[in-house]
Amino acid sequence: MDAEAHSNVTLPDAFLDFLNENGLDPSIYTSRDSTPRYVRLKPGCEAYLEEIEAEIECKLEAVAWLPNFYSLPPHVQIANSKAYQEGKIYGIDAASGAAVSALNISLGDHVLDLCAAPGEYSFNEKVDVYKEWTSKRPWKERKRVAKARVHVASQFASRVQEPELIFYGRNSGVVGVNRSELHQTFHAQDVLHCGYDKVLVDAECTHDGSIRHIQKFEHWGWKTLQRRVLNAERTDDLTILQLQLLTNGFRLLKVGGALVYSTCSLTVAQNEDVVEQFLSQNAYAELLEIDAAKNWPCRRGRIPNTLRFDPMTSRTSGLFVALFTKLAI
Repeated sequence: MDAEAHSNVTLPDAFLDFLNENGLDPSIYTSRDSTPRYVRLKPGCEAYLEEIEAEIECKLEAVAWLPNFYSLPPHVQIANSKAYQEGKIYGIDAASGAAVSALNISLGDHVLDLCAAPGEYSFNEKVDVYKEWTSKRPWKERKRVAKARVHVASQFASRVQEPELIFYGRNSGVVGVNRSELHQTFHAQDVLHCGYDKVLVDAECTHDGSIRHIQKFEHWGWKTLQRRVLNAERTDDLTILQLQLLTNGFRLLKVGGALVYSTCSLTVAQNEDVVEQFLSQNAYAELLEIDAAKNWPCRRGRIPNTLRFDPMTSRTSGLFVALFTKLAI
């Protein structure tokens, strides 16, 4: 890598003020190569590990606290590799993988994914669903990658019954249940047991916890940062949206189920404040301790049972995670 790639980012005064207001250390944004890149190895592809390492010319270091995840130097690119295009590996930050792990998904669970996108989450070998964000790639390349993924996916698709997609309103639908399951009559007591077993609400946010995302504004222009991250009106709109997403996701959760609320923002307004407001409006919602987090390199949030990942503590991108359950009232 050249010297320019190792240089520090100079942050604008407006963003430094934003960080100071939210109690964030500016140093996490100024060092280019401090945070590794992470990939997840698709379960069943362990035998290809050495082949993948040879192709990308890099040793994949297993992440001790998160199964199937590996770290590699931040400058290593994987998008053009055969392993990536065949779906054997794909890029996802370890903190994002931890958020899904907090749900403790079991075989047979019905899972609702309210991820904001663009982005990618992995539901491990039990619910192995993933999407790739490729809008900046040429159309021919996206088509070629899509064909490769279809070929790999076809090997697994024959093992399960294909779900129906049922539209019940404009731009909306239900995926993963059959028509006979959807159209049923329930007694009042039965309604308590309806809904999803697990819900992931990865809410839209200012993305200020994504260090690489913030560093890109050096090239995009800091005025763009002002509009997308620092604009107070947009932030107010986002917190309203975040509360609505959390509320709707919780409404679709069955009693005794688990819901994870996460954002890649490090601000209190988009995390603890949203959680506190939600709890004040939902007496049957309860925050749970995340059992798996005992070995995670993260710190406590400002509310008990909430967690925060950040580059200095975790060597990951920034992420806030809160786990809820629904009580029977």
